[in-house]
Amino acid sequence: MHPALPLSGIVVTFNEADRIERCVTSLRTVCAEVIVVDSGSTDGTREIAAALGARVVEQPWLGFARQKNLAIAFATQPWVLLLDADEWLEADAQAALRALFGSGRLAAADMVRLRRRTRFLGTVMHHGSFARERIERLFRAHCRYEALAVHEHLDTRGQRVIDAAIRMEHDTARSADEYWAKLQGYARLWADERLARTRRVPPGRASLAGLAYLLKNLLLRRGLLDGPGAWRFHALHARYAVAKYRELRARLARGFSSGV
Repeated sequence: MHPALPLSGIVVTFNEADRIERCVTSLRTVCAEVIVVDSGSTDGTREIAAALGARVVEQPWLGFARQKNLAIAFATQPWVLLLDADEWLEADAQAALRALFGSGRLAAADMVRLRRRTRFLGTVMHHGSFARERIERLFRAHCRYEALAVHEHLDTRGQRVIDAAIRMEHDTARSADEYWAKLQGYARLWADERLARTRRVPPGRASLAGLAYLLKNLLLRRGLLDGPGAWRFHALHARYAVAKYRELRARLARGFSSGV
């Protein structure tokens, strides 16, 4: 058995009973503690996490960034590894994480960008933007997320950020319908956030966003090579790119029509 790393594993959950075991188990292998902050699950998520040895905290939903910042505040270790319930570390990533802590590199770092590989309904992404996203998920416990409504990310200002070849796995969807519903929710949140600083959406901007996504991910980043499952995934994300601007345009139109 390896000794635990000076690391708090953090997971924010809501009705993740079918995936929480894989996530928490991978964190328990390397972390000195695992903290699950749950926003009212009714499917046994909290009970499963507690049975696996996680500390479970109940907190009504505050929004993505605020919920994660509250969860980080519970950490007792100097470093935090934050995963979503649909993410986990395979054995090679756990070994790479141990090697990083033993290397001395963290003495000159506040945040570490890990690599994240997405799986969509059985298809593993080897190409495209979702095959090796770089994302700050390992960080010192003083770090916090920026106050964004959606696509929240850590505030890197003034922080020392390094890269590590440690790969997180991400099983992003239970079904295509569920995933599209989630993307539609993100589009609404994105539009709400952008509304305060946007006056107009140029004609064709929505369609151009969808086309640009497909060109980038299917052709330039060779997502076509991942096969039909990946094509379906990228098609949904192209629809999402379009939906964001359509939602924003609709909000602007409502504002103008009401005299705002």
